[in-house]
Amino acid sequence: MSETVHSLSTVGLSPRKQIQCWSDALTDLCGEFDIDPLKGLSLDATVSFTTVSRLKLCHIEVSQHRLAHTVSRARSTEHPYVKIHFQTEGVSYFEQDGRRIELRPGDCLAYDVACPHTFVNPGLTRHDVVIVPKELLRERGFHAERMSACKLSARTGTGRISHDFVLAAFGEAAELSPNNAVIVADSLIDLLLLPLREADAAFDRGGPEAMYIRAQAFIREHLRDPELCIDRISAHLGCTKRYLHMLFSDRGMTVSDYIWHARLQNCRHELETHPGKTVTDVAFSWGFSSSSHFSRVFRKYFGIVPSSIHKAHYPQDASRRVPSDERPPKLDGDAGDVSLSPWAQMGKRLVAAYCPVCRSAHCNC
Repeated sequence: MSETVHSLSTVGLSPRKQIQCWSDALTDLCGEFDIDPLKGLSLDATVSFTTVSRLKLCHIEVSQHRLAHTVSRARSTEHPYVKIHFQTEGVSYFEQDGRRIELRPGDCLAYDVACPHTFVNPGLTRHDVVIVPKELLRERGFHAERMSACKLSARTGTGRISHDFVLAAFGEAAELSPNNAVIVADSLIDLLLLPLREADAAFDRGGPEAMYIRAQAFIREHLRDPELCIDRISAHLGCTKRYLHMLFSDRGMTVSDYIWHARLQNCRHELETHPGKTVTDVAFSWGFSSSSHFSRVFRKYFGIVPSSIHKAHYPQDASRRVPSDERPPKLDGDAGDVSLSPWAQMGKRLVAAYCPVCRSAHCNC
């Protein structure tokens, strides 16, 4: 016989043990994640799971929480999977590569687990999940490495057929012989690939979604470049600035929002993992041309000042020095940064007056 169905529940445990228990369960299934119960007093979660050949099938019910696979955990060898997520109850919000996707019952999401991402569930949710090793997809000519998170419908068509097959395979998993389990798993992968190939073909044909993903890729590749701007992005894509603005506004953000969001996330990660770098070093290395502007937007976005990251992760190092951009502002008569020549100080002030995205002295980003 094939694998039996296993179950795990955090109900009845202390809040601290609930988080640890759920974290251990997810680690066993597909890798390590950070878990936050948000404002909930407890994290009530139940998972039933089984394997069919090399596929993992799961039924999950969980109370409000936030799950994150962070940049610091993003080693593809630790998460060599693609997840197929079928939402059956409640609402979830998924974020990856600057995209935010809302999932409601009947929606299906396919995504690369290795790429940093977050799931936010404001309330109780239920979903069915298929965890597919990437090597099984590569064997069928589908290259998950170029895959962007893809929202599909499981209400009709191939998406519904795939979900129905998942439910049937889960229900009968314990009755399958090893040989039959392999056959069922192969059939299930082929079914799951049908909607993914349809989405992949649509991407290859072009259109707004393909253009948006290409814009994301260009931005990520040039995030450290202080000259990255809307003009350069639109020129690379061969589209107008107006069309580029439309691509991002249709997804609830501006081009500048996306750039700042991505830069700030990378800056925070670098502050957390590189104690030898000052706040100013990190800010300038990620395309910011003003340390004061960086500190301001960092605090607005994360609710904390950049120097507090150093203090939290490296208290001894932080006690020896205070980053220059976190010191009280100098009066007009002060000498400024004595490590710079007067001309360099003037150039730094002139650069700081311009927004690194729109290159304007009157920024409305």
